[in-house]
Amino acid sequence: MAGRAARRCCLGWDFSTQQVKVVAVDAELSVFYEDSVHFDRDLVEFGTQGGVHVHKDGLTVTSPVLMWVQALDIILEKMKALGFDFSQVLALSGAGQQHGSVYWKTGAGQVLTSLSPDLPLCEQLQACFSIGDCPVWMDSSTAAQCRQLEAAVGGAQALSRLTGSRAYERFTGNQIAKIYQQNPEAYSHTERISLVSSFAASLFLGSYSPVDYSDGSGMNLLQIQDKVWSQACLGACAPHLEEKLGRPVPSCSVVGAISSYFVQRYGFPPGCKVVAFTGDNPASLAGMRLEEGDIAVSLGTSDTLFLWLQEPTPALEGHIFCNPVDPQHYMALLCFKNGSLMREKIRDESASGSWSEFSKALQSTEMGNGGNLGFYFDVMEITPEITGRHRFSAENHEVSAFPRDVEIRALIEGQFMAKKIHAEALGYRVMPKTKILATGGASHNRDILQVLADVFGAPVYIIDTANSACVGSAYRAFHGLAAGTDMPFAEIVKLAPKPRLVATPTPGASQVYEALLRRYAMLEQRILSQTQGPPE
Repeated sequence: MAGRAARRCCLGWDFSTQQVKVVAVDAELSVFYEDSVHFDRDLVEFGTQGGVHVHKDGLTVTSPVLMWVQALDIILEKMKALGFDFSQVLALSGAGQQHGSVYWKTGAGQVLTSLSPDLPLCEQLQACFSIGDCPVWMDSSTAAQCRQLEAAVGGAQALSRLTGSRAYERFTGNQIAKIYQQNPEAYSHTERISLVSSFAASLFLGSYSPVDYSDGSGMNLLQIQDKVWSQACLGACAPHLEEKLGRPVPSCSVVGAISSYFVQRYGFPPGCKVVAFTGDNPASLAGMRLEEGDIAVSLGTSDTLFLWLQEPTPALEGHIFCNPVDPQHYMALLCFKNGSLMREKIRDESASGSWSEFSKALQSTEMGNGGNLGFYFDVMEITPEITGRHRFSAENHEVSAFPRDVEIRALIEGQFMAKKIHAEALGYRVMPKTKILATGGASHNRDILQVLADVFGAPVYIIDTANSACVGSAYRAFHGLAAGTDMPFAEIVKLAPKPRLVATPTPGASQVYEALLRRYAMLEQRILSQTQGPPE
């Protein structure tokens, strides 16, 4: 290890829900070291399940902040024991699970700046937090605070235009409001509030790291156009909030040099730069190396779309964040709950549980499925809020069943048409240079990816996204090193492994799907109006 590690490198960290992970990436952008500490397995004394504590109400979900600190101690000690050569680290950056928040007690900043290299961080930071169990993204206990915030700024759409999203329970502003309302004493003893990302960066800096624009966009507090805190939102959440948050910074900022604690204890060079940490979703966009006009589709338990946007149009669904690698642009996130579980159900019902039969059905049916369209939402969908299965003939009549092959194509075409329609509602447009990067379980099925290419009218690539938030953080560290040179992120990562082309649009696909997409959008509205009833 010692011999192999003597390469100049950047470290990428990921403080995720279930573990802390690190990768070392060399100047050729090869990952040559990775390690992780799994909370449930390696830190059993904190009693987490899946890295969290779910409270009795079933809505409140928290994680112990000292568990994250101790995980960092463990991983660094492990690297040291293996002979990792920290003196070669030029810069580091990282990602944190989005929306979670950390509450530093009055006086903690002083402790951070005067750490003793003889003791682990966990021992020295024991008394530094006014809230020991931090709210995380799985928390949904703040419905009342969400309504208060929306009311304060003129409604959900107004909040979305301002901050990129309507009020969501997991978003940090609403979590802070709840803590202020329910635990005012702890709030008044808090000198700084960090996101998980800026908290982790603060550990490396030995002082409070600012929140970056991209992760700051997941708080319902940042005006995404002006990149400043919204005074109306701050005022609606809690008093003195601006001074507790500090001023946000561009995501590619160098926030400082590494703390002398790490220089003395582990041998980092004093010149090692700390580049602003960001959220795990923005860091994954960097790890997948999306460029303007690109789209990443993660086909997992739920399906998630990452979009690179130039001119966003925030809506009541989805999220717009500042772009982590280009301060002039934006990214959007759309989540669809009925992902792989829905595909597996239809496979079991219509293809005898066989993916190869499922693929044959897609191969044997024509693009556009003879005009038959289907909506398959066995659980309440997020985008849009519809449940149930709805099938329509070419004449737009609702029908109770389709033949098996038609059912399979209707599911896959419907899933991808919904994604395109809702992406376009946020301002996304397919460009001539657009690439679609597919990841997740269904990205192994070429026939599903062919439908994706046809519906979007763009080529589909696959990319190895294991550790994409971690690797994206290391790429961002290299980008931070070039700060001030105006070098675009794409130039920094040009040596990284190229994605692999797996599907190109079938000739004539755009003509077929243009009309179908209009019909699909119209039928979606029809179902919505039927399920929601007439407006009051």
